[in-house]
Amino acid sequence: MPSKDQIRAEAARLQAVFQEAGATPVDPDILQPATALLDLYGEDIRARAYVTADPLKGEQMLRPDFTVPVVQMHVANGHSGEARYTYAGEVFRRQEMIEPGRDNEYFQAGMEIIDAADPAAAEAELFVQFSALLSPLKLRAEMGDIGLLAAAVEGLDASDARKAALLRHIWRPRRFRALLDRFAGRAKVPASRTALLRRLESEAPEEIIAAEGLFIGLREPAEVVQRMRTLQEDAETPPLSANQVALIDDLLEIRETPWNALARLRDIAVDLPVLDASLDRLERRLDVMCERGVDLARLEFDTSHGRSTMEYYDGFVFSFSVPGRPDLPPVALGGRYDALTRVLGQGREIPAVGGMVRPGLLLELATEGAK
Repeated sequence: MPSKDQIRAEAARLQAVFQEAGATPVDPDILQPATALLDLYGEDIRARAYVTADPLKGEQMLRPDFTVPVVQMHVANGHSGEARYTYAGEVFRRQEMIEPGRDNEYFQAGMEIIDAADPAAAEAELFVQFSALLSPLKLRAEMGDIGLLAAAVEGLDASDARKAALLRHIWRPRRFRALLDRFAGRAKVPASRTALLRRLESEAPEEIIAAEGLFIGLREPAEVVQRMRTLQEDAETPPLSANQVALIDDLLEIRETPWNALARLRDIAVDLPVLDASLDRLERRLDVMCERGVDLARLEFDTSHGRSTMEYYDGFVFSFSVPGRPDLPPVALGGRYDALTRVLGQGREIPAVGGMVRPGLLLELATEGAK
C-alpha cells in the first residue's frame, strides 16, 4: 500500500497536469458549512458525511467532496466567463452503511471547467484529459448522459407531481423503477394504502388523524395531511400510457458503443421529440472526441451510467474503472452538474463540468502492474 506521503506526491503530480491545462489551483477548507450540502443532498448526506456542531458557525461537515466548495468559491468571487480550477487533498465519507470496507478518508485530485462558451466541447476536453492521464492502466471507460432520462421524464404526458417525483429519484434507480411501475398501473397497490384511500372516501385527513389518538413521529400533522391528499390525488390520476412507459424502458436498456447508442436514441426521439436537444449535444460531444483522437468504438455508452454513484450530476457522466474488479471504486469519474450551480448560485445556472481521480488507487494499480 502506498504511504500517505506517496499519495500526496501523486496528487500534486496530477494537479500539475491540470494546471498545464489552464486550471488555477484552489484549496477549499476541510471543514465545510453543512447547509449547502443538506440543500443539495437532503438528509441522506448525514449517512455518508461526518457532521459536527460549532457553537458559532453552526452545523459543519468534514469535506465530502471538492466540487461544492469550488463552485461556492466561484460564485462568491463573482467570476464571469470561463474559469478552470484544480484541487488536490483529502475527502471524508462514512462507508459502513454504503460500501463497507472502503476507505472513509482518501485523496482526490481533480479539475473543474465552469462557464465554458462551448459546454459540449468542454465535456469532450475533460474526458480526453482524463483518458490521456489514465491510458497506461488499460482501464474500462464508460460514459452516459443523465440529462437524457431527465428530458424523457419532462416529456411525459403526466401530472407535474408525478414528473417531480420521478425526477427527484433519478439517482435512486430502484425507487425510480418502483414509481414508474406505480404510475403506469403495473405495481400492486399495498393493502395499507388501499385501506387508507377507502377511508378517505368518507373521512377528511384531519378526522383520520384525530381518530387515531396520540400523534407519534417526526412529521407534523400538517405534513401527514398533505401526504394523504397527495396519495388521494394520485389515485384519481389516470395511469401513464403503455407506449410512453415503453419508451422510457427502451431508453434505460441502451448499452452500446456511443455511435450505436446515439442511433437508437434517435429512433426513440421520433416518438419522444423532447430528447432532440440533448441528442444534438451528445452528437456534438462525440464529434469533438473523435476530432481529439478518442476511439469511440472502445467505449461503452450506458444511459443509466452514474445514476447510483454520482449524486449531483445532471448531464454527461463518465468513469474509468478496473475491469473485473467490482470491489474497487472507480479510479476516476466526472460529469456535468449545471443544476448544482443553480442551487449554489441562488437561481443563476452556470454550465459546469468536472472530474476527479483517486491518486491512491492510481498508485496501487501502477504497483500491481509493475509486478
